[in-house]
Amino acid sequence: MTLKRIFLILLTLVAILVSGSSLVGSWKEPQFQSELELYQTNIVLQATEWQSSDNKEIQSAKTAILGAKPLDGALKQYQEARNSAETNLKKAQEQLAQLRKQPEITTPPQSSVPPVTNLSPSVQQRQLQQTSSQLQKSLAELDLQIGIIQARQGDTDSAIATWQQLQKNSSINPQFSETSQMLIALWDDSPRVSEDAELLIKDNLQGWFRYSALEKTYQIEQDTKSLNNLKFTEQQAAEKALFKLTAIATLPALGGFIGLGLLIFTFGQWVIKRKAALLARNAEEKWITPWDGETILQVFVVGFFLMGQLLVPFALQLLPIPRPVDNVRIQAFYVLLSYILVASGSLLVLYLSIKQYLPLTEDWFRFRLWDGWVLWGIGGYCVAIPIVIVVSLINQQLWQGQGGSNPLLQIVLKSQDNLALLIFFSTAAIAAPLFEEFLFRGFLLPSLTRYLPVWGSILFSSFLFAAAHLSLSEILPLSALGIVLGVVYSRSRNLLAPMLVHSLWNSGTLLSLFILGNSTN
Repeated sequence: MTLKRIFLILLTLVAILVSGSSLVGSWKEPQFQSELELYQTNIVLQATEWQSSDNKEIQSAKTAILGAKPLDGALKQYQEARNSAETNLKKAQEQLAQLRKQPEITTPPQSSVPPVTNLSPSVQQRQLQQTSSQLQKSLAELDLQIGIIQARQGDTDSAIATWQQLQKNSSINPQFSETSQMLIALWDDSPRVSEDAELLIKDNLQGWFRYSALEKTYQIEQDTKSLNNLKFTEQQAAEKALFKLTAIATLPALGGFIGLGLLIFTFGQWVIKRKAALLARNAEEKWITPWDGETILQVFVVGFFLMGQLLVPFALQLLPIPRPVDNVRIQAFYVLLSYILVASGSLLVLYLSIKQYLPLTEDWFRFRLWDGWVLWGIGGYCVAIPIVIVVSLINQQLWQGQGGSNPLLQIVLKSQDNLALLIFFSTAAIAAPLFEEFLFRGFLLPSLTRYLPVWGSILFSSFLFAAAHLSLSEILPLSALGIVLGVVYSRSRNLLAPMLVHSLWNSGTLLSLFILGNSTN
């Protein structure tokens, strides 16, 4: 056995250990989906205030979009979010208590780059303390919001009980306690307005919750002018919210219906025509792969893992960037630069690994502009929508709000900086599809056909594609997306097709996040 092969085996074991550790570690982290659902719920609440005409068709359309009882649905979502946050807080506090029993050791300075090795107990303590503080703040905010929903439903007793429970928590920011006391006074049997009511409302409440509390304040003060101005502003916000909610719901639904139709058509065609069907095109035709499994390992372990987990993070630590990074533009640039460096390093290793086998047969890394790749791309995107939605619904039941998520999504949701969003878009909708499809569909999938049938190569490459994102909760949905990408590529034999599917998918996700974040912020 050569020294190179021994090194590759050892590095492969390290890669499996580190990646597995990251995946297991993500199990303790909350899913981003829960927060995303609250953002959408906030838009629904805002849209409920839209006062439409007496036209029954418009009222029916509004009900179809918002639901028959939007406040009931919102209360359920917020209570589920609160239960999830409370569970996560208990877990964090238990872990913190266990770590405090361990002996103190010296730790290196923190970096915004995810570490490769396990963190020392003292660093974990700081992170858990920060997590606990954030969760306690979230619980306080959720209690304020749940109480307002209950009050708007007419259940003032439950609302006051919710706010009183919040006041019993001595570890929260005093401002939340003052806000809850102010809300209790507003909805009490003998309502009254404190001197700092407006300031507390504007500092601690947003969107529909802020409008609801201010409306109650102006009603008690009998401030007709302020109340009319508020209702005018609220109507404008409600109209925009309804439009954005329609866009978020309608476009994916339309794509999903088209995708469902395409699925039924292609499956029916396959049942009738079998090998002559579109779905059977190139289904069993393997690529001629001149390299073996060692080359595949070399590309992914040395190129993808070593570059992405060790060399690039180390190089970025040398940059004169303050850590942690608070500026969203610097964060966006940092993400884009990291991605370009990882992609460049991986592609360089790929080229050096297969250089001796060049030139390859024409079906390798094929880019053709005039063979219907746009139709394959759009069709694949539409088909992916219903498949990934169904898998995601099952996935949510399995993980129950745990399993972690891509941190980039949360940054995009909360960012309102147009330049930062443009940089994030460049990363997710351009750089990621080009690199990931070239590597996973262009190289990995065809390489695996040396050992597996085409369908087996699609499944295995899709799983590795999902696992590479290092989030347990995303493995099933991303595997489903990867299967669609693999089928599109194996049938079209044109890398432009899966690149378009991938780009459309990421673009749709970013657009939805931007709309949701813009509506709330």
